[in-house]
Amino acid sequence: MPVPGERIGPHFLRHPELVVRCSPSAPDLTPRQRLISLAAIITAAFGVGLTFGIGAPLTALTLEGWQQPNWLIGVAGALPALAVLLVLPFVPGWASKMGAVPALVGGCVFNAAGFMAMYYFQSPMVWLGIRFLMSAGLALPWLVGETWINAASLTETRGRVIAIFAISFFMGFAAGPAILDITGITGPWPFAAGAAGTFLAGLPILIAARFAPDMTQEEHTISIWSAMRLAPLGVAGGFIGGAVEMSYFALLANVGLAAGMEPSAALQLLALLTLGGGFLQFGIGWLADKVARVKVLLTLCAAFVLLSVALPWALAASWFAPAIAFVLGGVVLGFYTVGLAIIGDDVAPRDLASANAAFLVMYQVGGMIGPTAAGAAMTIAPVGGFVATVSAIVITGAASVMLME
Repeated sequence: MPVPGERIGPHFLRHPELVVRCSPSAPDLTPRQRLISLAAIITAAFGVGLTFGIGAPLTALTLEGWQQPNWLIGVAGALPALAVLLVLPFVPGWASKMGAVPALVGGCVFNAAGFMAMYYFQSPMVWLGIRFLMSAGLALPWLVGETWINAASLTETRGRVIAIFAISFFMGFAAGPAILDITGITGPWPFAAGAAGTFLAGLPILIAARFAPDMTQEEHTISIWSAMRLAPLGVAGGFIGGAVEMSYFALLANVGLAAGMEPSAALQLLALLTLGGGFLQFGIGWLADKVARVKVLLTLCAAFVLLSVALPWALAASWFAPAIAFVLGGVVLGFYTVGLAIIGDDVAPRDLASANAAFLVMYQVGGMIGPTAAGAAMTIAPVGGFVATVSAIVITGAASVMLME
C-alpha cells in the first residue's frame, strides 16, 4: 500500500515495484504558490519558444543573404534538432547535479550570449557552430520546463495546464518571425531582441525559485532508454507528435502549391495551422482531464488521419482548406500536450526528468523522420504522397499504442 506523499499513476498500478516516495524536499505547495510556480514556468516557455522562433529564420535568411548554397541552409535548419537529440541523454544528469533553477536560468543566459556571439562573428561556418551550441544549451531549459510543469500540476488539471504551457511555447515560436519583421535581419537589433527575450525568460524563474521541483535526487538518474519503458504510451505520443508537426509545418505550403494554390494562399494555410495549434489546445487539454488520456491520444490519431485524407479535396475548395488547416493545427500540437500529460501520470517524481528526456528524444526523432519520409514521397506524388506518408505514420503509431495499452 502507498504511504502519504506517494504518487500512483496507471503505470504504477501495473508495476507496483515502481511506486516511490516523493522527494521530502519537494514543497507542499498552497494553491497560491502553485499558481506562482506554474505562471513562472509557462512564461519561461514563451522565452524558449521565442529563441527558436527568432534563431531559425534569422539564420536561414542571413545565410541566404550571404549567398550560401541551399544545402548549407538546410544543414543549418537541421542543426537544432540534431543538437538537442545528441545532448538529451546527458541532460537529466546535468539537471540533477545543477538543480532546476540554475539549469533553466543558465540555459537562457547561455543562449542570450549565443545571440550576441552571432552578431560579432559574421561567418557562415562560425554561425553553424554557434547555432549548434545554442540549441544544445536550450535542451536544459526545455527539459527542466517539461519536468517542472508535470511536477507542479495536479492530476485532475494536468491536461489543461500542459496545454497552456504548450500554447506559450508555441506562441513564442510564432512571435519570432513577427519580431524579425519589425527589426529586420541586419544590424544589432534582431540579435539584441533574441538575447533580451531569452535572458528575460529566466527572470520569472528566479522569482519562483523556492517553488521549483527538486531535481537533485540522491538516486542515480536512470537512462533515457530505461525511462522509455516507464511511459511507453507517452513516448509514443511524442514520436507521433514530432513526426506530424514537423511534416506539416515544413511541407504544408509546398503541398498547397502542388495542388495549384497561389503562394499567398499556401502561406495562409501555414498561418492557420499555427493559429489552430494555439486556439484549440486548451480544449484538447480539458478533454484529456475529463476522459482517459490514452483514449484522447487515439481519438487525435483518428481525427488526424480523417483530416489528412480529406486534405486533397479541401485544397481544391478554397472555402474548405482553411478550416481543415485550422483544425489540423490543434490536432497536430495536441499529440505533444496529451503525450506529455501521460508522462506526468505514469512516471514517479524521481524519474520525471529522464522520462521527459525520453519524450523529447522521440519527439526529435519523429521530427527528423516525418518530414524526410514525407518529402521523399512527394517526389512521386506531391499531394497524395504527403498524405499517405503522414497517415501511415499515425496509423502505425496508433496501432502501437493499442498494443501497449
